[in-house]
Amino acid sequence: MAAEFSGPKEFRVVMDRIFTLMSEDPDMGPKLRDADVPQRFEFEDVDLVVNIRAARPGEEGCLFWQWDDEIDWKPKVQMKMSSQVANKYFQGKENVALAAARGRIKTRGDFKAALALIPITKPVYAQYRAVVEAEYPHLEV
Repeated sequence: MAAEFSGPKEFRVVMDRIFTLMSEDPDMGPKLRDADVPQRFEFEDVDLVVNIRAARPGEEGCLFWQWDDEIDWKPKVQMKMSSQVANKYFQGKENVALAAARGRIKTRGDFKAALALIPITKPVYAQYRAVVEAEYPHLEV
């Protein structure tokens, strides 16, 4: 049986947690902010979109994200995937390049820039797995 979110609300709550972990991590956060690769993610099965960019001076954390397209910046890369693919990715069980090649992730824009962020975000896999194990065991893959 596939690991599935109970719905859009749970997906958003869990993803907010993960984005916060990345933004506040003392190593990951500053590196992601300095990389400054604005991204747009669309999760078709839960009908959600999130836009993420580096935090600007005066904003808390290292990342800023917004769950709509009412943004004042342009994404450098756009990715479309299911919530299940996102869940697998954050657990370190989905290779982004392979998923894109196989059509599980559809990309537009500077995909190379997004791939360059993967080594920076790798530490979140263990953090996400710990959150899933403790609070959302139905999402384990």
